Amino acid sequence: MKLIVLNLPRTFEEQSLALLFKKIGAIKSCTLVIDERTGISKGFGFVEMALTHEGEAAIKELHGSKVGKNKIRIKKSS
Repeated sequence: MKLIVLNLPRTFEEQSLALLFKKIGAIKSCTLVIDERTGISKGFGFVEMALTHEGEAAIKELHGSKVGKNKIRIKKSS
């Protein structure tokens, strides 16, 4: 299940994003969207969970949680 993770701190790194989701289940891929010009995170990324029920669990557990000062949003990506 592919998820989009929104409202991440601009200082967040891809490795940190992966660690956040690995607590819930196996991930297939993790990509933080980076601004090509500045090299800084755009504040969102994509995580693909290996199993659908793990993706649903990630949404339940992490949606609305705080990462730094930001309240992150997670939803299924199309």
